Amino acid sequence: MSVASTPLAAKQPQMVFETIFAFSPNRETLGGTAYFIQEQDAAGQSANILVDCPALNEANHTFINDRGGVRRLFITHRGGIAQVKELQASFGCEVLIQEQEAYLLPTLSPQTFHRDRTLSPTSRVFWSAGHSPGSACLYHSRYGGVLFTGRHLLPIKGGAPSPLRLSKTFHWPRQLRHAQQLIQDFTPQTLSTLCPGANTGFLRGEKKIDNAYAQLQAIDWQTLATAKPVL
Repeated sequence: MSVASTPLAAKQPQMVFETIFAFSPNRETLGGTAYFIQEQDAAGQSANILVDCPALNEANHTFINDRGGVRRLFITHRGGIAQVKELQASFGCEVLIQEQEAYLLPTLSPQTFHRDRTLSPTSRVFWSAGHSPGSACLYHSRYGGVLFTGRHLLPIKGGAPSPLRLSKTFHWPRQLRHAQQLIQDFTPQTLSTLCPGANTGFLRGEKKIDNAYAQLQAIDWQTLATAKPVL
């Protein structure tokens, strides 16, 4: 397969934690940020996870191969899809997507789930509809709990997380319900960091939102309920 040539030094993914890396925003996903999670299975073999699609270029290809490749490519929502077929062919990985978005990948026979699926002792995915019908998040229990939110929760000006009502938002009340449910499902001890799938420019060089649980509690949910689309 063809991999676009790019200067390696200019495009290296950014370390978020020791085993979590963020790729540069991908033009093919309208500026989406993809992530790489290094994991091992019980036999000590690489079980790495890609969260959404990074740009398929030489730098990213080399970075991934140097760390043992990819076992699973998890798509958080339809906007995170780009060159999935090429990524799967290159790394021989399983593609995982919530069942309502699977029709967007008709030639790949992806793995699907309904409400949730456990990937490893430290990682699981769960449905978080609203932004799109099959939006989903990945929770990684290391580092105090890291939630990869796709476009379900995004940083706004100042870096605080929030659901955003866009012109293409599938179901705003449902998105708010799923976002608020995070406060019930987690605690300050189990949710310390959010890794959003876009808008990372608002984080001023960071690729994560710290103090995540308290920041979710601080959201003005009542005002959001009557918010107008921002784009």
